[in-house]
Amino acid sequence: MQYHGPEADPVSAGLAGRCPRCGEGRLFDGFLRVAPSCRSCGLDYRFADSGDGPAVFVILISGFLVVGLLLWTEIRYEPPIWVHLVIFLPMTLILCLGMLRPLKGVMIALQYRNRAEEGRLSDKP
Repeated sequence: MQYHGPEADPVSAGLAGRCPRCGEGRLFDGFLRVAPSCRSCGLDYRFADSGDGPAVFVILISGFLVVGLLLWTEIRYEPPIWVHLVIFLPMTLILCLGMLRPLKGVMIALQYRNRAEEGRLSDKP
């Protein structure tokens, strides 16, 4: 199937979980499982391998936010440990799960846009 439409913006398509080429079809079958292909334009998603990239970004971003807020709360209010557990454990879970799918979609869309491939060693000297 030949696609002749305009290319989708990789960030908005990825955040919405849409096809990186047409921006219409669904990118995911489940929560994190990538669909085999786009139902709208037919793009084969076998190229999509985001690896651990989304998880690394989720850890860095959510860790910065949660630890920063936790330290600020501890210094400012000095609450008992159970208050930290009640507030910051659910916050960590919500932030991590909430950011993982959109960041995976953005990574896959950027892979498509930049034609990213696995590195290969050249036979040339």
